[in-house]
Amino acid sequence: MLERLWPTGGQLALSAEAEHDLRAEDYVLEMPQSGERIVGRDRMQAMQREYPAPPSIKVLRITGAGDDFVVLLRSDYGGDVYYVANIVEFRDGRITRETRIYGSPFDPPEWRAKYAE
Repeated sequence: MLERLWPTGGQLALSAEAEHDLRAEDYVLEMPQSGERIVGRDRMQAMQREYPAPPSIKVLRITGAGDDFVVLLRSDYGGDVYYVANIVEFRDGRITRETRIYGSPFDPPEWRAKYAE
């Protein structure tokens, strides 16, 4: 389901309505860095509808099995870029929980240059 909805290398462009239909009634979104916890698919949909300037999102990788997956994303908020590890949990074919962990890009230290490509 994730690959169909969020194709690797493609832009994420689901509507709040389309995502709402994929979530369980008791859906939970947690964002540890901000301490936010959104409970219920209706509250999530309301938040999405009110979001002032949604980012451009590119799916880089999807990995997992069964009901547990990690989706690696690149979110561009008009020049401010964040990489997101989104842990997605399913139950009965619907998304029940997401944990989104955001990280900003940074320049690596010079001493590691000889190891990196």
